[in-house]
Amino acid sequence: MTNLQQQLFALQDTEYAQFQAKLTPGIPPERFIGIRVPALRAFAKEYIKQPEHQQFMDDLPHQYYDEDMLQALLISQMKDYDQCIAATERFLPFVNNWAVCDIMSPKVFARHKAELLAKIRQWSKSPHTYTCRFGIEMLMSHYLDTDFQPELLDIPADVRSDEYYVRMMVAWFFATALAKQWDATLPCLIQHRLDPWTHNKTIQKARESFRITTQQKEYLKTLKR
Repeated sequence: MTNLQQQLFALQDTEYAQFQAKLTPGIPPERFIGIRVPALRAFAKEYIKQPEHQQFMDDLPHQYYDEDMLQALLISQMKDYDQCIAATERFLPFVNNWAVCDIMSPKVFARHKAELLAKIRQWSKSPHTYTCRFGIEMLMSHYLDTDFQPELLDIPADVRSDEYYVRMMVAWFFATALAKQWDATLPCLIQHRLDPWTHNKTIQKARESFRITTQQKEYLKTLKR
């Protein structure tokens, strides 16, 4: 066991490990140490100050799910955009579950919207489930407010995948887009730009949102396929 692993096991909560394993199907239970996210975030903030963190980030793949979570949190803290993109692209092929994918949200991306968009287009076309999901998630996180352009809706609308975690992210994206950019997004549903399952899941998630008005929810109900 490495020195880092010893530090991580010191934060172990075995009951939480069992809980995480149930939420993350397809990952062997023995890969879960069981570190609660707030504790791991706090650890990551200190660990990134240590010189050895770079060797850990370069040493892929990791043995434990919690190490993957730590990697995602370290990437999220990186301050140099080019280095962050490089680290992200090294790591994405090893991401094999929604939790690690979704916790990775580099803060530096917000200051590099123009360059990031090209990467998002590339990631969203990936056949790798979690690279594609990550791309759509970054589009949702950074381009539905002041940087929104209607043509950006084509990126997730053109995604075709049988993977549950990709289709769920597309539905999540469009439900969020309806809440933030109703007028521009609604035609995607009216024109049946999404496959029926994703279309209906989008409507379901939008109707569960507090940001959608009652009148809008009733109208969305009429668009179910």
